[in-house]
Amino acid sequence: MTGAELLNDESAARDWLERTFTPTAVQWARLGRFAAMLVAENDRQNLIAASTIPALWVRHIADSAQLLALDMDGEGLWVDLGSGPGLPGLVVAILSERPMLLVESRRRRCDFLRAVVAELGLGHVEVADVPLERVATRPAATISARAFAPLDKLIDLSARFSTESTRWLLPKGRNAVKELALLPPPWQNLFHVEQSCTDADSQILVGTGKITDKKRGKA
Repeated sequence: MTGAELLNDESAARDWLERTFTPTAVQWARLGRFAAMLVAENDRQNLIAASTIPALWVRHIADSAQLLALDMDGEGLWVDLGSGPGLPGLVVAILSERPMLLVESRRRRCDFLRAVVAELGLGHVEVADVPLERVATRPAATISARAFAPLDKLIDLSARFSTESTRWLLPKGRNAVKELALLPPPWQNLFHVEQSCTDADSQILVGTGKITDKKRGKA
């Protein structure tokens, strides 16, 4: 996705979704219903910034879907850390059949996630309503985290889910390069930086591989 076009309005976001994923009528309906549920729930709990609602398809739907576009050939469990209102996890789950684990410790947000999963019939989605530290270890084909924790902490907490083929998809805004530079060099070498297609100032850290203590230089 290097050099990707910048999506600057809602129509452009929908056009990009159509070209990239060719959603079925059911998937389009699910995306629309999820967007409506997200806006409605935002009146009850702060899920997304109110200022982003007029650009919801760019700022949240396409912004989430671009992570799937970076892992189109991936298979197996996708673990979304700190899923919040289901971004990016629910968008990915609507556009693909990948088994999805949404990790979110806040009860009200978990209630919302489960409501969306039930209404949209997303049987391949599981909600883990506990802190990540209490989630049972399992191999993840893909790990995403849109706004979970600083990069070093995020990797420390999620390393046990990684395998040699795990795909890491970590939006980090304008601080991506700075946060990457703070990691031990062996960890840095697993990642490269992709430009976000929804924000000229945002970047995504994309990596492949297993994170181990040995990569910190420890025995």
